Amino acid sequence: MRAIIYRQSGETDVLQLVERPEPVASPGEVLIRVAVSGVNPTDWKSRKGAKPGERLMFEEIVPNQDGAGTIIAVGEGVDPSRIGQRVWIWESAYQRANGTAQEVIVLPQSHAVPLPDFADWDLGASLGIPALTAHRCLTVHDGVKGLSPGVLNGLTVLVAGGAGAVGHAAIQLARWAGAEVISSVSSKEKEALALAAGAHHVVDYRRENPAKVIRSIAAKGVDIVVEVAPRANATLNQAVLGQNSVVAIYASDDDALSVPIRASMGQNLRYQFVMVYSVPAEAKALAVSDVQAALMDGALRVGADAGLPLHHYSLEQTAEAHAAVENHAIGKVLIDVNRQA
Repeated sequence: MRAIIYRQSGETDVLQLVERPEPVASPGEVLIRVAVSGVNPTDWKSRKGAKPGERLMFEEIVPNQDGAGTIIAVGEGVDPSRIGQRVWIWESAYQRANGTAQEVIVLPQSHAVPLPDFADWDLGASLGIPALTAHRCLTVHDGVKGLSPGVLNGLTVLVAGGAGAVGHAAIQLARWAGAEVISSVSSKEKEALALAAGAHHVVDYRRENPAKVIRSIAAKGVDIVVEVAPRANATLNQAVLGQNSVVAIYASDDDALSVPIRASMGQNLRYQFVMVYSVPAEAKALAVSDVQAALMDGALRVGADAGLPLHHYSLEQTAEAHAAVENHAIGKVLIDVNRQA
């Protein structure tokens, strides 16, 4: 089979296309023929490393956490009826050497979630890290134990950067769960995407006074902020947060954040930092279950008409796909490994 590998950290030129034997499913595992691989920021960051040439966890690594494909074999202890099942894949490369940038992958069966017939490969490969991250951001508010229709009724969610993959998932999951959703964007193009994703209100912070507009929508303040740029948005967040609200930070525009302590204490504000890979196991399992429920309800969509443009690359173009994500491509970057899987 064909696979993309790297044996040292560095720029995209460390990625190589090689031929290697297909793996075999061990007990509790499934063997999946990958149709589409999804690329996330952590994929290129893991490949690039802190410095070129640093020691890797494994001698040889296949990148990319997410994907979609078909189960072609199962290991001992796995129901044989899963053979032929279409699945979406999450966290394939976390603390493992084998990501989805290869034609066949072996994974623990829990990392292969049934993909309904109405959902195409692109949607399946776009779930994973973005949707699980969004779920965690939306469930760190007091009293929110999981997501389902009506759970967020009466709450207002502000999604910063609604045109990104995590922001897109957060808009869709929050709306599915009943929240009133506001998204902040930086252009007319991104405004259209956030609205297509399902945001009730969109604020262009470059053309409007965002605090004034958001407060006119949510007079009592915002309950949950899904935050991609905490330092840049610190003043805005402080102006629009309500009592007992939370800022869930899943990315950073800087490595330092300053907040006014006494004012935050008076409002009982909370700042929750989110790294999906290391959340508690029970929270991860809940996220997978809730994302699957939203998928089955038809609440999760991708494509330009759904607010998340798709950018397709071939397996041979994995380096270009990584570069596109690193250069902040608007939408979701996907690698077509074998669409006939």
